[in-house]
Amino acid sequence: MVITIPGCNSSAFAAALLRFPATHRRISTRFMSKTLYSTAGEAAPAAAEVNTPVKKPKPWLIVGLGNPGKKYNGTRHNVGFEMVDAIAESEGISMSAVSFKALYGKGLIGNVPVMLAKPQTFMNVSGESVGAIVSYYKIPAQQVLVIYDDLDLPFAKLRLLPKGGHGGHNGMKSIMSHLKGTRDFPRLRIGIGRPPGKMDPANFVLRPFTKKECEELEFTFQTGIEAMRILLLEGFNKSATFVNSPKTLEHLG
Repeated sequence: MVITIPGCNSSAFAAALLRFPATHRRISTRFMSKTLYSTAGEAAPAAAEVNTPVKKPKPWLIVGLGNPGKKYNGTRHNVGFEMVDAIAESEGISMSAVSFKALYGKGLIGNVPVMLAKPQTFMNVSGESVGAIVSYYKIPAQQVLVIYDDLDLPFAKLRLLPKGGHGGHNGMKSIMSHLKGTRDFPRLRIGIGRPPGKMDPANFVLRPFTKKECEELEFTFQTGIEAMRILLLEGFNKSATFVNSPKTLEHLG
C-alpha cells in the first residue's frame, strides 16, 4: 500500500513498506477484509458460537483537522487531514460525502463501524462540524478520536492520549467548546516541530513539507494507521503502548 501525501513523492514508500516489520503488519493483514471471520487460515466460529448473542461494537468518529482548499494541501497545519486520508485509503473508505460542514465517509474497520471526517469550516471553528456530527449520531466523547498537528512534538513523532487540554491549538479549543467543554476524548497528536529561528508559528504551520519530511511522514502515517486499528479493535491501552513506545519508531528504520 502506498500512502499519498499531496505534493510529496511516495515512490520510496512502496519499497520501504516491504521492510515494515511483520509484527506491525499483522493487524493490516488480519483486518484488511470488512468481514471479521474472513482471515485465510483462521477457523470460523462453531455453530453454537454463531448463535450466541454478540455485543455490537460502538461506532467511532475519527476526525482529522486542517483547512479546506488546495492552497493548504501538504502544509503542516493540515497533517490531520492527511492522516485521515491515509486511513481512508488504507481501509477503502470513500470520503466523498458532504454534510455537517465536513467531508466524510463511513465504513468498517474490522467489525467496528467508523465515520471519518474532515471539517471544512477552517481550523479555528472545527468544533462547529464535530459538534454537529457528535450531536446527530449521539456519539460518546470517548468514541471520538481527533487527529491534529502539534508544534510541541518533534517532527513526525506521534502521541496518543486519552484526554487533555487544547494546548493552545485553536481547532482543539473549538472542538472542546462545542462538546460542552469536555476534554475527555482521545487524541492523536502528530509532531510538526518548532519553527526555525524567530519565524512566527502562525506562518510556520502553513509552510509545505520538504521532500525529506514527506518521506518521514509516510512512516508516521503507517504507524498512525496501525495505532488507530489497535485502538478500535483492542482498546486504548494497547494502542497507546504501541504508538507511544520509542521502540515502535526505532523499528521502522
